[in-house]
Amino acid sequence: MTDGNHSGFVGNKAHWPLAVLRVYTGVFFLIYGFGKLQRGGAFADGMSGFLNAQENTFGFYRGFIESVVLPNAGLFSYLVAFGETVLGIALILGLATRYAAFAGVFLVINFWFAKGLGFFGAMNHDVVWLSILLVLALMKAGHVYGLDGQLKNKYSFLA
Repeated sequence: MTDGNHSGFVGNKAHWPLAVLRVYTGVFFLIYGFGKLQRGGAFADGMSGFLNAQENTFGFYRGFIESVVLPNAGLFSYLVAFGETVLGIALILGLATRYAAFAGVFLVINFWFAKGLGFFGAMNHDVVWLSILLVLALMKAGHVYGLDGQLKNKYSFLA
């Protein structure tokens, strides 16, 4: 999958939908992550209330929420907000995209486990985000009009 000059995905017009998906996903996570950062303590309170109200949390995950997350809600709310914000910026820029997308997979899996929704549940958007993030990670989406493609020769971990 090269554009003829052996530079990988950089500038390959045929792969533009992958770049659109990457940037859209990045904007989504940036908007919601930054919004949570701006709310600060209010987000921590909201997250605690949300987690306490979840009746479907997967059983194996409930103990983790009750013994680790809720007693440290301030820290975890910051980690979620910061993680979503950084994920969004990385995806928009196409910088360290593979690593960012896999970090996003980790975030989304935790959201899914906390909600406890079925894989094919109509309201399980986490599985949709999980799928999108896996595609972005596995398809080298940062090489399509992104900084990964521009920097891959200088930094081998971006190749």
